Amino acid sequence: MPIPVILDTDIGTDVDDVWALAFLLRCPELDVRLITTSTGDTRHRAALVAKLLGVAGREDVPIGVGLALDPAPLGHTGWLGDYDLADYPGPVYTDGVGAICDTIMNSTETVTVVGIGPLPNLAAALARETRICERSRFVGMHGSIRRGYLGAPKAMREYNVKQHALSCQAVFAAPWHKTITPLDTCGNIMLQGERFAAVAQSTSPLTKAVLANHQEWFEVASKWPMLGDLLKAMDPAKQSSILYDCVAVYLAFSRQGLEVEELNIVVTDDGRTVIDDKGNAVDCATEWIDVDGFYRLLSERLV
Repeated sequence: MPIPVILDTDIGTDVDDVWALAFLLRCPELDVRLITTSTGDTRHRAALVAKLLGVAGREDVPIGVGLALDPAPLGHTGWLGDYDLADYPGPVYTDGVGAICDTIMNSTETVTVVGIGPLPNLAAALARETRICERSRFVGMHGSIRRGYLGAPKAMREYNVKQHALSCQAVFAAPWHKTITPLDTCGNIMLQGERFAAVAQSTSPLTKAVLANHQEWFEVASKWPMLGDLLKAMDPAKQSSILYDCVAVYLAFSRQGLEVEELNIVVTDDGRTVIDDKGNAVDCATEWIDVDGFYRLLSERLV
């Protein structure tokens, strides 16, 4: 039976969320029950989700508008165009936090909550309805244990954690099962060569939408001070950006090809994820055993 899933995403800033949503929709192992948007202009983010769901023929999927905290730049306004969330024919909940609680509490099966952005929605849901921990588990793209961005040989403050560290502390402290892909295993994941070429040549409307967002994002984000130098060294016609969030989607249904360690993790106030005996137990995917197998699956699903 497919695994019931809620996706909590800050889609609209980094394009990896777009890739991850498309991958999620192409995974028969997963049953998408709700998608919520996190931080910044959450209504704009929800409209982007809605348009992508429409392209995919999945307008049955409910969308929840999350908490509008911590502004962040937006990189897909051109592709979104004049599409408005009101155009979406499926269910839309203005109280995304409440929708998370209701979706979990009304499910007869354990729900996997996949977080691929900062976590204020999930922290608020845990505060509002503590029993969701008994009926769900958490999988996230968060933190940095031993390696950082692009495989740097030291831990770093990872964006999804440092952007709202207090929320991450609450989610990691909650008594539910927690699994994460830190930068150790997602910080240098990119489709390149034949794998990217196969995706780029796909005639699927959803994959073509992903590639359109990919191209626009490179053009927009290359002007951002925080990413400009990195993106100028990449060719969007030959490779993806870093697809951090796709690994979290994969962990929602499989650990094959990954080494997973149970570590006690403390989230510091400045957004670091530190191994500490006083921390909370988290299953951390810290090494790839077969990263090529993951790339093969990802590209085949997107094609």
